[in-house]
Amino acid sequence: MSSRKPIKKAVFPVAGLGTRFLPATKAIPKELLPIVDRPLIQYAVDEAREAGIEQMIFVTGRGKTAIVEHFDIAYELVTTMEERGKSLDVLEPTRFTPGDIITVRQQVPMGLGHAIWCARAIVGDEPFAIFLPDELMIARKGGTGCMKQMVEAYDEVGGNLISVLEVPHEAVSSYGVIAPGAQISDSLTEVTGLVEKPPVAEAPSNKIISGRYILQPEVMRTLEDQEKGAGGEIQLTDAMARMIGNQPFHAVTFDGKRYDCGSKTGFVEATLALALERDDMGAEVRAMAERLLAG
Repeated sequence: MSSRKPIKKAVFPVAGLGTRFLPATKAIPKELLPIVDRPLIQYAVDEAREAGIEQMIFVTGRGKTAIVEHFDIAYELVTTMEERGKSLDVLEPTRFTPGDIITVRQQVPMGLGHAIWCARAIVGDEPFAIFLPDELMIARKGGTGCMKQMVEAYDEVGGNLISVLEVPHEAVSSYGVIAPGAQISDSLTEVTGLVEKPPVAEAPSNKIISGRYILQPEVMRTLEDQEKGAGGEIQLTDAMARMIGNQPFHAVTFDGKRYDCGSKTGFVEATLALALERDDMGAEVRAMAERLLAG
């Protein structure tokens, strides 16, 4: 148990152009679009920190420097707020120890697998986490975040883990789906195979891959010579599928809520759901929604 290397690094692939959200994403990275008052990337980074991860690796592209600015110290803002006697607590989650945020460039958009491979030099020979910030994973009230649940499972079984959610069977063709093996516990399933966007009739289960991973460094070697897959891109799912059988591979069913913020309707749903749960605005938002629906 003690020989397992802890998960201290996380890779965030944030090089995408966010074309589905144009014109909002023409000058602002999609990952900085806020759900109420926190950018998507902040939710993912907070989830990583809760899980004990210390080093955040952003795989960025041109025009994405604002993501790094978000986690920098804004001297003018801090000085002005201090002079006005305002609390700086709201900025606390955006502060980082120098060296704990690292960026690498993905020069050509060649898929998720390629984006992860771009971080190989920083990951080195350590296991690491992957967060897709588009997938907003929200813990249950009083519960823990998705990555914390996964790290706890990793401490138990080691190897590679992916976060999964159950969806209606007819919806599986839009996602990566696992072929399940032994059921280890209520939330932990052995993975015997992975299929990217299968036809409904051929789907091995209704458990879909949901944007959180813990992988062993060997995946970088696998990505090194990975052939292009669906859409002419280097797919992470294909590389992971090649590792099944060589290393332990499990799926953690996340006890919490997932919002697909890569789609506009998912983004609106997340904003509404999180606003309704807030003590400072929930009642007001509920009244507003009822008024709009009645109108």
